[in-house]
Amino acid sequence: MDRFAHMQVFVSVVEAGSISAAAERLALAKSAVSRRLAELEAHLGTSLITRTTRRLNLTDSGRAYYARCVAILADLDEAESEASQAHGALKGKLKVALPLSFGLLHLAPLIQAFMTRHPELRFELDFNDRQIDLMQEGFDLAVRIATLEDSSLIARRLAPIRHVVCASPDYVAKHGTPLVAADLADHDGLVYSNLRDPGLWTYHNPDGLPGQVRVPVRLAASSGEFLMRAAIAGEGLLLLPSFYVHAALRSGQLVRVLADHRWPELSAYAVYPPTRHLSNRVRALIDFLAERLAGEPDWDRME
Repeated sequence: MDRFAHMQVFVSVVEAGSISAAAERLALAKSAVSRRLAELEAHLGTSLITRTTRRLNLTDSGRAYYARCVAILADLDEAESEASQAHGALKGKLKVALPLSFGLLHLAPLIQAFMTRHPELRFELDFNDRQIDLMQEGFDLAVRIATLEDSSLIARRLAPIRHVVCASPDYVAKHGTPLVAADLADHDGLVYSNLRDPGLWTYHNPDGLPGQVRVPVRLAASSGEFLMRAAIAGEGLLLLPSFYVHAALRSGQLVRVLADHRWPELSAYAVYPPTRHLSNRVRALIDFLAERLAGEPDWDRME
C-alpha cells in the first residue's frame, strides 16, 4: 500500500466533503477512492469517517489523523519545493480565488507578472465574488475584500479599499451638488445590490462624526461595472470602491461628491486556512502581492 497516496486520498475526501467530489478532484474513479479509503482504515485498524446518506463525518481518530496527514503531506510538498528552489525555480500548482472585478482590474496584471518571474508554476484562478470554502474546494489562497470576521482563517492585509461618492458632471449640473450628506436623500441612488441594505450609506463627516443617510434607490445591480456606466450616463449618484471608478474620475467622466467625507473602508486580504501549510510558492505569491500593493494604492491617487 502506498501510504502517501492513501493519505492524499483521505485528505481530499475530507476537504472535498464527499467521495465523488474527491474523485473528481483527484481524477480517479469513485470506486478507486472508496477502495483506497477502505484499505487505509483496514491498515490503521480504525474507522476514520462515518458515512450517512447526506454527508461524511470524521471520527475522533479521523480528526487526529487528518491533522497529522495535512502536516506530513505539507512537509513533503515543502521538501520538494525547497529542492526545486535550490535550482532557482518555484514549481507546483497554485489554486487561488480572486474577487471578480478587483481581481480582473488590479490583481490579474500582478499574477501575470508573477507567472513570468516563475515560469514553472501552474495556476488555477477562480475569479468570483461568491463566498468560497477554502478547505472544501481545495484552494491554497484567496484574496478577499471584507472586514474579516472568520477567525479560522489566517490573513495578511494587502491594501485598503476605500469608497467614494461620485456622479457625472451632467448629473450634478442638472440636479445640483450635495453640500452635506443629508442632501443625498433628495437624489437618485445607484447602489450595489449585494449589500445587506444597499440604500443606507454610512459615513464620517469632516469633523470625524459618524452618520448615515438613506438614499432613494433608482437602480440596484450586482455589477459595479454596470453601475459605473449608469453613473457616467447621468442616471444618479454612485457609491463604489475607488478601484472601480478611478479611471473615470481622472478622465472627468465622473466627479467626486462630498469628497471631504469619509465613506466605508474595507481591506483586501490574502487569506488561507491554518490547516494549510504555507508553502514556499504560496508565501512567495503573498509577498509579491504585498510588495506590489504597498503604500498608497494607484487607484486612490485621483490626479
